[in-house]
Amino acid sequence: MVVTLIIACEVAFWVLLALGLAVRYLLRWRRTSVAILLCEPLLELVLFAVTATDLRNGAEPGWEHGLAALYIGYTVAYGHYTIRWLDGHAAHRLAGGPRPPKPPRHGMARARHEGGLWLRTLLAAAVACALLQAAIWYVGDGDTSSLRSFQLVALRALAVHGIVALTYLIWPKKAPGTAAVRREEDRTLTKR
Repeated sequence: MVVTLIIACEVAFWVLLALGLAVRYLLRWRRTSVAILLCEPLLELVLFAVTATDLRNGAEPGWEHGLAALYIGYTVAYGHYTIRWLDGHAAHRLAGGPRPPKPPRHGMARARHEGGLWLRTLLAAAVACALLQAAIWYVGDGDTSSLRSFQLVALRALAVHGIVALTYLIWPKKAPGTAAVRREEDRTLTKR
C-alpha cells in the first residue's frame, strides 16, 4: 500500500504542478494557481501519515517505508526548486516572459551553483534520516535493519553528490576565452 501511495504522490505532484501552471498562464488565475500549488506539501503529509499508520498497525518495517522517507526528504529539499524552475519555463513559453537563466557553466559560479544543490541534498538527507530515525524509535524492539539501510542510502547519496560538487570547486571548468561568454556568465550570476 505504501508503494502505491508513493507512486500516487509522485503522479499527483506532476498533475498538480501542470494544473497550477496551466491555470496561472493559460487562464490567468494567479490566486487559484497559488492555491493549487500550495496543495503540493499536503501530498507529503498524507504519505507521512499513511506510513506512520502502517507502522503503528504492526506492519514490519520494510524498504517501502525507507523509500517513503527518502521521497519526502527529496520533495522537501527540491520541491520548491523544481516548481520555481518549471514556473520560469512556463512563463517564458506560455506568457511571453523572459527566458529563464541557465545555470552557470564555468568557474566559481558553477562551483557555487553545485554547492547550493549539494546543500539541498544535505537537507533531503537530513529530513530522510530524521524520519527514518523516528520510525526506528517508533518501532522499538522490532527489526529495523531495512530502515537503517535507507539511512545509509541517504548518506551515500549525500557523499557522492558532495564529491561531485567538490570537484567543481577544486577543478573549476575553464570558460572559453571570449569576452562575450564571460559577460554572459556574469549576467546569469547577477540575475540570481
